[in-house]
Amino acid sequence: MELIELLRGSPGLLAAAAGVLGLLVGSFLNVVIHRLPKIMEAEWRAQCAELAAAGAPATPAPVYNLLTPRSACPACGAPITALQNVPVLSWLVLRGRCARCRAPISARYPLIELATALLSATVAWHFGFGWDGALALVITWTLVALTGIDLDTQLLPDALTVPLLWLGLLAAATLGRGTTTVPVDLKSAVLGAAFGYLSLWSIYHLFRLATGKEGMGYGDFKLYAALGAWLGWQMLLPVILLAAASGAILGILLIVLRRHERGTPIPFGPYLAVAGWLVMMWAHELVAPWWALAR
Repeated sequence: MELIELLRGSPGLLAAAAGVLGLLVGSFLNVVIHRLPKIMEAEWRAQCAELAAAGAPATPAPVYNLLTPRSACPACGAPITALQNVPVLSWLVLRGRCARCRAPISARYPLIELATALLSATVAWHFGFGWDGALALVITWTLVALTGIDLDTQLLPDALTVPLLWLGLLAAATLGRGTTTVPVDLKSAVLGAAFGYLSLWSIYHLFRLATGKEGMGYGDFKLYAALGAWLGWQMLLPVILLAAASGAILGILLIVLRRHERGTPIPFGPYLAVAGWLVMMWAHELVAPWWALAR
C-alpha cells in the first residue's frame, strides 16, 4: 500500500517505474514482433496440409510459440542466457554481436526496448496513477507490436487487433466516463468501432471498384475500429487525417529520395498506430484548433 501511495503521489517516480517496466515489455514485444508472424504462417501451412491430406493424421510439428523455444542466435543457434537478455544493456555490453559467433545483432531490438520505455514513461506522466494510465499502457504496447509486425510483413494480426477492439468496448462498458477520457463512454466506443471499420471497408471496396487494386488490408479496418472503440467516434476523423497526411508526406519523401519505388505498397498500420497514440495522448491539443477554425 505504501508503494501504491508513493507512486500515486509522485508523477516522476511513476514515470520512471513505467519506463523500467517499458524496457522489460519492449524486450517481450521484440519476441512478439519476430515470432507471431511465424506462428501464423505455421498455422496456415498446417491447415493447408490438413486439407491436402484429406483427414490423414498430420505430422506433429515442434512446439513454437511466444515462450517456447528459448531465444537463440539466428546465426549459430546458441541459446541467449538471462544475462545476455537484459534490455538495451546486454546489447551494449556485447557491442551488438552474438557472444559465441560474433554475428551482428540488429540495433532494432534495443531501439524497440528504448521506444517502449520512453512511450510508457510518457503515458504514465500524462495519465497518472489509475485505470486510465494502465489501459493507455496496454494500448501503447499493442500499437508498438502492431507497428513492428506491419513494417516487417504488412500484416496486422487478428490476435492483436481483435482483443484490442474487444478490450476497448469492455473498458467502455465498465469504466467509460465521457468522450475525452480513456476509455470513452460506451455509446461513443460502439459507434467508434462500427464507423471505424465500415469507413475503411467502404473506401477499400470503392477503390477496388475504381482501380481494380486493393488499397489496404482488412487488418487496417480492424485496427481503425479498435482505435474507435478506445477513442470514440469523435476522434476517428482526426486519426485518419493525421495518419493519411503523415503517410503521404513520408511516401513522397521516400520516392523523391529514391528509397521506394512507385507502386510498391506501403503499410498503413504504423501511421494509424502513431496517429491513434498521438490523439489518445493529446486529443484536446490536436483537435481543438481545428474545431475552432470550423466554427
